[in-house]
Amino acid sequence: GGNIGGMLLTTGVYTFNTDIRIGVDIKFSGDADDVFILQTTGSLMQAASTKVILSGGAQAKNIFWQVAGDVWVGPNAVMQGVLLVKTKVVFESDSSLTGRVLAQTLCTLQTATITQAPAAA
Repeated sequence: GGNIGGMLLTTGVYTFNTDIRIGVDIKFSGDADDVFILQTTGSLMQAASTKVILSGGAQAKNIFWQVAGDVWVGPNAVMQGVLLVKTKVVFESDSSLTGRVLAQTLCTLQTATITQAPAAA
């Protein structure tokens, strides 16, 4: 299914026909030029106080979340990457994103912090 919490993801394209759920921390491992694409026909839900962790030089600007449904980032959660969302994005209290958000209908921030990922040097 789409429960990716606890996984170690390497460069590649990951396609889901279900919701993507992050219930515990997830790690992306790769070089600075590696690209990660996660696509879903459903929604993306990140539980409270969970983290998207980058290792080995992986960069937030190279992680693409393509979501046909909603995105929900729980309180105190740390998300990384570029969110390409067909509907709405909700960042709960004290959540954060390093990356970008592009949503067709709505982006709600409840005392959330959005930081643009650094551009290539």
